[in-house]
Amino acid sequence: MSQKHYDYIIVGNGLAGLQLALAFAKDSYFNHKSIALIDASTKTENDKTWSFWEQNNSTFSHLAYQSWQHATIYAENQKISLNLKPYTYKSIRAIDFYAEAKAQLNQQDNITFLVETVTSVKEKEIVEVTTKTNNYTTNHVFDSRIPDAFFKDEKATTLIQHFKGWIIEAEDNVFNKNSLTMMDYRLKDNNQTTFMYLLPHTKNKALVEFTYFTENTVKNDHYDNYLKQYISEYLNINNYNIVETEVGQIPMTTFNFQSFNTSKITKIGTAGGWVKPSTGYSFKLTEKRVAKIIENIKTNQPTTNGFFKNKYKFYDKVFLQVLKDNNEKGEWIFKQFYSKNSTPTMFKFLDEESSLFEDIKIMWSLFSFSFIKAFFKTL
Repeated sequence: MSQKHYDYIIVGNGLAGLQLALAFAKDSYFNHKSIALIDASTKTENDKTWSFWEQNNSTFSHLAYQSWQHATIYAENQKISLNLKPYTYKSIRAIDFYAEAKAQLNQQDNITFLVETVTSVKEKEIVEVTTKTNNYTTNHVFDSRIPDAFFKDEKATTLIQHFKGWIIEAEDNVFNKNSLTMMDYRLKDNNQTTFMYLLPHTKNKALVEFTYFTENTVKNDHYDNYLKQYISEYLNINNYNIVETEVGQIPMTTFNFQSFNTSKITKIGTAGGWVKPSTGYSFKLTEKRVAKIIENIKTNQPTTNGFFKNKYKFYDKVFLQVLKDNNEKGEWIFKQFYSKNSTPTMFKFLDEESSLFEDIKIMWSLFSFSFIKAFFKTL
């Protein structure tokens, strides 16, 4: 085995790893730092879609294949129409992000892609990174691998956001391409939090996705059956082609990922707790975390200094406890969220940028015995 030293090693070329590498590349402070990205995948497939909202264009806005300023939420007996302004909801295909990131990073002389599988990361005076074929050393590792302890933990409150989506192409123009369906709760899998998510690309093409917020996953044909039923009975589409399929699982958890950070190893992405526990959204939070890492390195602070605000961690814990104890409450919760509060207020809250007054207003809209019980259980 050969051995080479890098100033920084990023393990995993997903959203967090590539955003961090791009931030290194764009800051002249790191021009003379050697950086390696290690991943067994070359990231040549469209394995997911990232969605987010923002008021103004940002670093990755130009990659959005579609954007919307109107949305709809369907509850069992209510239709909620949302004007998202001044926000715009946007979606980026992973393959477009991967392609642009790799193209930019391949132009940097100090950045190297290594297509290998990392088997261990050990912190000594420097950090040793071992793959199936090589050994490397580095001053600091940014590691996107989820720690084994997460899968064995029984104390954290954990649900799984799991889903399957089809990009379908219909024979007729059946979609309103100017409005997305954020959540449609009319089709249920028993007393569980399940909903449909619809992102129209064009008048006859859209991503249709069936999502669960539950403790356990389901078999593949469960998703297929509900997707077929929704497309037929709710969208009234009989003739269509499935162009692409995407599946995924996102942990919604109070697990303390941050405890695995050290002075020389920083957990990133899902493994760093960067996914919003109550929603599963991660794209904009990743941008914020990456910017903070760059700032902290340049000011000689711990890499995760200033990452998390305790009040939002507490809110997420209460929310997850309610869903764990009363999984059927998901529809009621999100209906209250969006029918009792303005969309900009909700987005600020979910972006962890809301004021205390806004927090109280949102919490009051969710006032119920379930939340009171979860509040004290969380304490």
